[in-house]
Amino acid sequence: MRRFFYENSLSIVLFALFFACVAGQAATGFRVYNQDQREHGQPTADFASYLRSGHFIEAVFENWESEFLQMGAYVVLTVFLRQKGSAESKKLDEPEAEDRPAQPRSDAPWPVKRGGWALRLYENSLSLALLALFALSFAFHAAGGAAAYNQEQQEHGESPVSTLRYVSTSRFWFESFQNWQSEFLSVGVLVVLSIFLRQKGSPESKPVDSPHAQTGKD
Repeated sequence: MRRFFYENSLSIVLFALFFACVAGQAATGFRVYNQDQREHGQPTADFASYLRSGHFIEAVFENWESEFLQMGAYVVLTVFLRQKGSAESKKLDEPEAEDRPAQPRSDAPWPVKRGGWALRLYENSLSLALLALFALSFAFHAAGGAAAYNQEQQEHGESPVSTLRYVSTSRFWFESFQNWQSEFLSVGVLVVLSIFLRQKGSPESKPVDSPHAQTGKD
């Protein structure tokens, strides 16, 4: 058990933090939602109903959407683009291990051994998975946002709109862009700060004694 935790500790801790934060968001969002309902003379919801509400679904998936967009875009952009001195960049003029043709070794994943379309798909599977998760989160953000918007419309005696119509509103894109801009800012800051700053022991940093101009982690 100790060995299993050691070998998987990074993902275990990250997912534990994720579930703790989602639980905190659900608990506090539930209180905020019902307080707002009482202030407007509307019926409150039980916790199970709140978890199915547009208020909760929209809040969760508009954040997931921006995270998966950030990671998917970053994975793709780092294939082609460089940043001199950054630990987050490939080297400027040297070949990298990740660019070499796949070799069907005995311990290689099965798509590599199979070759053909399976290999071509597998070669881009990370970015495809991240962008698919972005698209799924985008759809749930739209659906949850439309549900929350239509509840407000109903409370004000206005007509509801379809999810497609909601996606065309400024409100939907305001929610998206306010998250997207922060994600790209944080990645850009990491790329630049890793030129000059270090964190001993982290694979996201260059070795402490590396010169600023060294590009990549080696």
